[in-house]
Amino acid sequence: MPRYLSLVQIDERNAPAEGPSPELMRRMGELIEEMTKAGVLLDTAGLTPSAQGTRVRYEGGQISVTDGPFTETKEVVGGYALVQAKDMAEAIEWTKRFLKVHEAHWTVTCEVREVAEG
Repeated sequence: MPRYLSLVQIDERNAPAEGPSPELMRRMGELIEEMTKAGVLLDTAGLTPSAQGTRVRYEGGQISVTDGPFTETKEVVGGYALVQAKDMAEAIEWTKRFLKVHEAHWTVTCEVREVAEG
């Protein structure tokens, strides 16, 4: 079965400073448990804020290193989920369910892409 990577993008400027609510974490835990039992979820994790990240860029034969925060960035990858699904449609349905556990004040975008095998 193909694997799909869902890159969870958030707008750090609009995300709650205190992070996810306990209720959101409860709903997220329930969904993660369901996905794990269904054999769909292979791995998932949130990421630290971009202010704690570092970008390493290769351009024109040169490498540059820039510490966060990255003020020019609106949305950042805030986490990921690696799922195994029968097709893209199923991967998207699981992603929709993930998005729906969030409260209305969150702005979250997931980019779902199939993992290239071999």
